[in-house]
Amino acid sequence: MPKIPNNMTFEEFNTGVVKAAEKAPNLGKSLLLNLDEGFIHIDMTQEPAVVTNEEKEADTIVTTSVETLDALRKGDLNPMMAMMGGKVKIKGDMGLAMKLQGLLG
Repeated sequence: MPKIPNNMTFEEFNTGVVKAAEKAPNLGKSLLLNLDEGFIHIDMTQEPAVVTNEEKEADTIVTTSVETLDALRKGDLNPMMAMMGGKVKIKGDMGLAMKLQGLLG
């Protein structure tokens, strides 16, 4: 697996999501990150949230890359600019997608 700029790999990002999910509130919804590098499904219908790498149905599907999510998480990329520039595509519950940055740290 090639390294992503800033040295964050899919595995490292996935580990961070799993850790953040331990503290995620029960929102009664699920989220699928459809990344270039693989899938991360976050089921927030229970506590703690359950994270898998399966392509499952979800209330919200966010299609992007680990590199873009990492830049959003760090505040190096504006979420609106990422969407307008086509770096992030959201299908489904937009409100849940807006909470994504807080969920991922």
